[in-house]
Amino acid sequence: MSNPRIWDARLHAFIGRLPTTPADRWLRRLSTFANHGKLWLLLGLLLGLRKGPLRRGAIRGVGSQAVSSLLVNVVLKRYFGRVRPDLENLQSHRRLRREPGSLSFPSGHSSSAAAFVTGLAMESPLAGAALAPVALGVGYSRVHVGVHYPGDVVAGLAVGSAVAVATQHWWRIRPQEPARVRTTYEAPALPEGEGLVVAVNPSSGPDDYDPVADISRLLPRAEVLEIGQDAGVAELLGEAARSGRVKALGVAGGDGSVAAAAAVALEHGLPLAVIAAGTLNHFARDVGLETPQDTADAVLSGSAVHVDVADVNGTPFLNTASIGGYPEMVRRRDRLSGRMGKWMALTVAAAQVLRTGTPVSLVVNGQPLRVWILFIGNGCYTPRGLAPAWRPRLEDGLLDVQYLRADVRFSRTRAVLGALLGVSDRGSAYASFQAEEVRVVSRSGLKQVAYDGEMGEKAEQFVFSKREALTVYCCRTE
Repeated sequence: MSNPRIWDARLHAFIGRLPTTPADRWLRRLSTFANHGKLWLLLGLLLGLRKGPLRRGAIRGVGSQAVSSLLVNVVLKRYFGRVRPDLENLQSHRRLRREPGSLSFPSGHSSSAAAFVTGLAMESPLAGAALAPVALGVGYSRVHVGVHYPGDVVAGLAVGSAVAVATQHWWRIRPQEPARVRTTYEAPALPEGEGLVVAVNPSSGPDDYDPVADISRLLPRAEVLEIGQDAGVAELLGEAARSGRVKALGVAGGDGSVAAAAAVALEHGLPLAVIAAGTLNHFARDVGLETPQDTADAVLSGSAVHVDVADVNGTPFLNTASIGGYPEMVRRRDRLSGRMGKWMALTVAAAQVLRTGTPVSLVVNGQPLRVWILFIGNGCYTPRGLAPAWRPRLEDGLLDVQYLRADVRFSRTRAVLGALLGVSDRGSAYASFQAEEVRVVSRSGLKQVAYDGEMGEKAEQFVFSKREALTVYCCRTE
């Protein structure tokens, strides 16, 4: 027996001789409750009821736990073959009713605990920190009840943490800091929102949230207009801008509503206040506007930034445009992600869309292409491949062109497998480039372009370019 194993056995024996305390009963219960990951599955279910970082953390944690459990119990325990400690000298009140008969190294309980809590902490550091003592308690309890050596627990914690960290290869963590923007630009400070007209899309976002109440509370002198069947965002804000009574325009809604408001703001040379009130809020999150309070603070102080605006055939867009099956793939991914996580949802969505879709013949900047999907981003998106999610910069002056080729053998199968393995950007069917202008000609007849969640006009020719910068209210320090 090597020296590490000798010391491991001595430490196990020392813990076994500790005096009796009330903690003995609770540690035994904790160890039993963590059997088969029950404790972490229950916590994942409870945390998954809350949208945002807690739900993403729960999905990442449960997924990491499943992978680490499989790795430990099927591979590592069989490889190392370490038997369980001798329990003959362990105090009887500490012993489990059912002692495990599997091998000992590494500890499966510890790996599951570390995998879940590390995965949770990657999305929600505060929640992860709150549950870290529970994970450590589960690990220690396995030594306290005598079924593992301390080294088994340490190894299990290391394996579980490593598996959780490795999930970034398939499902990248969105950065906490917002995207880079142009140097802070001063816009009019509007006390209590005076001079601001806000168009509200009541059908955007969660059914139980009404942004009008927040706007009235935070900016009581702002004029709030709700869109309806007779007038949309563009009509309401366009009329207000032409009246000359406003100093700034505002919008509360999803990315489509924000894009429509941006077009009016650009036309009239007015700053735009974006209130995150949609389902995904891609643009608002990229620029750093997480809550209505963020927007209100910027409006009151007159703090704003300049961001890039892209254009397709004269229509501005702030996030992405696409031709082919990409819009449907994104819709399906977002619908499935709450149940299975973004990585698996992307794989399923890609398989569904590519199975039923038809390729499109295009000429892109003079190059003939046959593609399944053509994606054009306002700025360079990351991660690369079929799951672009955010932008490190909103002022790079570039269009991000990514496409999935249809002239490569088994391109659909390769794309789905690439999404499953997190390497969709490395296959021969995937290609990308960046440009300041992109000209697309369809050889497959009239095609519809989608942008910022909205469907545009059908055409055979599309010109994508950059427009003048948009001034957006935002408290930033760049």
